[in-house]
Amino acid sequence: MFDTIFFDFYGTLVTGDRDAVERTCACVVEDLALDMSAGELATAWGHRFFEAIERANGDSFLTLYDLEVETLQATLKDRADNMDATKYATMLKAYWQKPKLAPHVHETLERIDVPVCVVSNADTEDVLSAIEYHQLNISEVVTSEDTHSYKPHPTIFEHALEKMKVDPSRVLHVGDSIHSDVGGAYQLGIAACWVDRTDRIMDIGKVGDVPISHKINCIKELCGIISAVD
Repeated sequence: MFDTIFFDFYGTLVTGDRDAVERTCACVVEDLALDMSAGELATAWGHRFFEAIERANGDSFLTLYDLEVETLQATLKDRADNMDATKYATMLKAYWQKPKLAPHVHETLERIDVPVCVVSNADTEDVLSAIEYHQLNISEVVTSEDTHSYKPHPTIFEHALEKMKVDPSRVLHVGDSIHSDVGGAYQLGIAACWVDRTDRIMDIGKVGDVPISHKINCIKELCGIISAVD
């Protein structure tokens, strides 16, 4: 039986950022009259972002908002050297604060009878705003901004374990990223449940990279896993 459930937030309890990123990239392309499509920009920006987030831990930490600004500017350096990327990062921030809820989240959280902790690669204000917006029953929240670390770096998970006063063997971490969620949990001996979202815009991890304890397509399937383990 699990004593605590950890949840990733964006892409797991709420929908992923595909629509927000695509809208933002379309706006960038139009504003700057770029010779590339919104999809091409999203891909290039995404690769630059994931490279940066892997290094943004400890003394090198930047907030998610600042990482979006920095990586968009770096992506378009040769096309728009003097661009102000804050406008476009602010568009993403609007999604972070009021994302669409994933299906069956409220009913699933109501059926979980152990403490729930959100462990999210996000800025604290945005996650708390989104949780309040959707009135989610969450016990605790640990973010990358709190810990100056991004999943899969172990520090963010270690903070969550300490905050919840729980042993890694008694935790199930649920998330949509093989690289960040499954891979990060695996490093600390935490069982992972991968939420296989077909609309996820990008993940640098792939099936087979790390062992996956459980796999679901919809969050409501989680209760069956918890009951089976119990």
